[in-house]
Amino acid sequence: MTEPIRVLIVDDDFRVADLHRDIVDQRPGFATLPPARSVGEARTAIRRDAPDLVLVDVYLPDGDGIDLVRSAGLDAIVLSAATDAPTVRRALRAGALSYIIKPFERRALVERLDRYARARNLLAEDRPLTQESLDRALALLHVAGEPASVSRTATEQLILSTLGVAESTATEIAEKAGLSRATAQRHLAALAGRGEIEVRLRYGTTGRPEHLYVRRGA
Repeated sequence: MTEPIRVLIVDDDFRVADLHRDIVDQRPGFATLPPARSVGEARTAIRRDAPDLVLVDVYLPDGDGIDLVRSAGLDAIVLSAATDAPTVRRALRAGALSYIIKPFERRALVERLDRYARARNLLAEDRPLTQESLDRALALLHVAGEPASVSRTATEQLILSTLGVAESTATEIAEKAGLSRATAQRHLAALAGRGEIEVRLRYGTTGRPEHLYVRRGA
């Protein structure tokens, strides 16, 4: 019987970690280890349990998930709300096989897991690889396929309703919606990344330009 692919989830939010753990455990051929909530816990788990795959957030209480990917020398997928290109490039340079932006639809992670399992099977063959099988494995690991549709969260629905058709800053939206600025900013970034809202710049006389958010087409 084939051993399951052992997965370590590294996320400081236990609710998020549990959601990801449920997705992994429901995939045939995968099994999760107890989640780690920090870089330190993750390093201990890696030494003790030798996972095959790590699902890791970027921002952790005691360090950086991308540095963990670089130093661990394990297969890894980054799951993060960070949407800036330098962070994504840094994750890929560190060796991450894929990068999924939070919040994401369940099937986005399922697709990556299934691709990883198929590529792992191709690369685990005892006989020498042909160029064809190597190309197939690399394509599975590095091509995401069709973009997954992303369901709006309740918070995103609230933000869109609050935004209406006017331009607003993250602070204004947070105050009207009764959210923290950080929460509003995170969900605004997700909506902008999916093209549901536009980000515009308003230049003042001094300081950095201010970001304004508006519903696309408004």
